[in-house]
Amino acid sequence: MASVVFLRAVNVGGHQKFRPSALAKDLAQYGVVNIGAAGTFIVREPVKFAVLKEQIQRRLHFKPDMMICSGPELVALCDDGQFQDSIKIEEVKPFVTVLTKVPRKAPKFPIEQPAGDEWQVRVIGIRGRFVLSLYRKLERMVAYPNNVVEKKFNLPATTRTWSTIATVYKILEQDLMAEVS
Repeated sequence: MASVVFLRAVNVGGHQKFRPSALAKDLAQYGVVNIGAAGTFIVREPVKFAVLKEQIQRRLHFKPDMMICSGPELVALCDDGQFQDSIKIEEVKPFVTVLTKVPRKAPKFPIEQPAGDEWQVRVIGIRGRFVLSLYRKLERMVAYPNNVVEKKFNLPATTRTWSTIATVYKILEQDLMAEVS
């Protein structure tokens, strides 16, 4: 079963810089595929999360926060169809924030920051430990999905665009189809 690794707060503003493609190459024995520069990886070979975490930390010069989930968790999120209508609105971008764990209690949705018609971030729901939000760029940035989610849920988290999640989904689906045939 494939896994998906999301590193938190890497390659942002010169902080915790590393080369994701080089890390993926170093972890080739696990069938690691790098997705972009933000620290998103698909791990195709079955490996325990604790072993995977240790292997990644051993190869980096810093200790990143990591969210690791199973491929089926991510596939189930994408099969949900939550963002189908939102993806078509040009000024609004859908995001997925991955929490370190499933929160004990979900707040009432939607959550808007700032509240009202001038919202920049609207958190619309949660699926397990995946928090779904919409981001609308305004003249000045007052909120970003990751900050809003971490504050509201009081848990470390990392955020990816829906397009990144969709890319991961497509690869996982292709791998699943290849296994079946």
